[in-house]
Formats: sequence, structure tokens, C-alpha cells
Amino acid sequence: MSSREGTVAALGNPALLEGYRLAGAELHPAAGAADVRAAWAGLPDSVCVVLLTPDAAAHLSDELVHPASPLTAVLPS
Repeated sequence: MSSREGTVAALGNPALLEGYRLAGAELHPAAGAADVRAAWAGLPDSVCVVLLTPDAAAHLSDELVHPASPLTAVLPS
């Protein structure tokens, strides 16, 4: 079993992300499919967990199933 250290990112609707900065997450605000996909593609290699707003998760369905993708969790709406 290997362990991986890294950072936590929060990606999606800017209005829903601000509180996660207090918990130490890197914020990646994005609205709309193109912005969400660009933010996802621009995540640093150090990110190992991504918290997604529900709208962001809906735009990333193909990306989330890729084996090399970071662990993700969808925030409650």
C-alpha cells in the first residue's frame, strides 16, 4: 500500500466554495462547463482530493472516471 501526500482543492460555484478555504482547501472557482473543465485541467499535480460543487461534478462526468484522476467528493447542494 502506498501513501500519497498532497493538497485538497475545491472546484465549482464560487458562492459555495468560500468556507472551504478556512479548512485549507485551494479554491478553484468556475461557473459553466468550459470554465469547470479548464479549472479541472489546470489543477496542480499536488492535488490528491477535489471537492466539487454539484454543478461542477455534472460537467466533469467523463473526467471523474479516469483512473489517474484525483479522489473526488461532491458537496451537498
